Amino acid sequence: MRRNIPSTQALACFEVAARHESYTRAAQELSLTQSAVSRQIQALEEFLGVQLFRRTRHGVVLTPAGAHYGRQVARWLQGLERDTLDVMAHQGEGGTLTLAAVPTFATRWLIPRLPQLAQQHPDIVVHIETQTRPFLFADTTFDAALYAGTAEQVANWPGVQAQLLMHEEVVPVCSPRLLESSAPRGRGRAYQPMTAQALTALPLLQQSTRPYGWRQWFDAMGVHAPHALDGPRYELFSMLAVAATHGMGVALIPPLLIEAELASGELVVACAHPLRGERAYYLVSPAQAQPPVLAAFARWLLGMAKGDWPTP
Repeated sequence: MRRNIPSTQALACFEVAARHESYTRAAQELSLTQSAVSRQIQALEEFLGVQLFRRTRHGVVLTPAGAHYGRQVARWLQGLERDTLDVMAHQGEGGTLTLAAVPTFATRWLIPRLPQLAQQHPDIVVHIETQTRPFLFADTTFDAALYAGTAEQVANWPGVQAQLLMHEEVVPVCSPRLLESSAPRGRGRAYQPMTAQALTALPLLQQSTRPYGWRQWFDAMGVHAPHALDGPRYELFSMLAVAATHGMGVALIPPLLIEAELASGELVVACAHPLRGERAYYLVSPAQAQPPVLAAFARWLLGMAKGDWPTP
């Protein structure tokens, strides 16, 4: 069956003209004449039966329908260009994945492990973009998502399948200098962990997306902490990690996200009592059968997760 799709050249001319709201600038970018751009867009409007631009004395302005269609065409052309470059780069072999991912998990856990993926699966190329909330895969070019959330949030995400990677456990960490300055005289080495009660006297670094994190931790430890909600707030775990390494306070962070800082000694565990929260990390993909490249990546990812952080 013949698809009801306009010509790629007409769509390319329209996308550039819509981006600039100018036939002249579109012609310059595409190395065409202004009349050629105008003819392509006129042919596209006739094909659609919809006016995409409104002509004015000073040029052209997108109609509401044109603005909406322009966003859709730009996303489609971007995906087509990406897939074309991937095929050219790999000469038809291997495969690529485009992942939506929460930023800190991708930066601090996944990317450092991608060299191992390259060793085991040299033909798999992974592209990563930031996305923190559920979305409809049909409206994007993503193949899968690395998502941090609760089991309920994943269950309410329509049209997807989810594989649990690991639960999220947070532990208090800080700079060893902070412990040294807070330790009583004669207590020995600076990085000796403190009691949960002793942490109530230290500055607490808060995460704005989890404003009750410290209160929940102190409650789980059975410690009264009247200042559990006090302290500077940061949105991302990566921000908390940097603030903690500079001695600004104690932060609740999953150890898997600060492996480098713990290994170098920039951060130490202030109190060795982790707390498992409701959130976990998942690999989420469309509900239909996974293509071979995604299935191979999923197997590798689950193996890495189980090796690092066993799940029950």
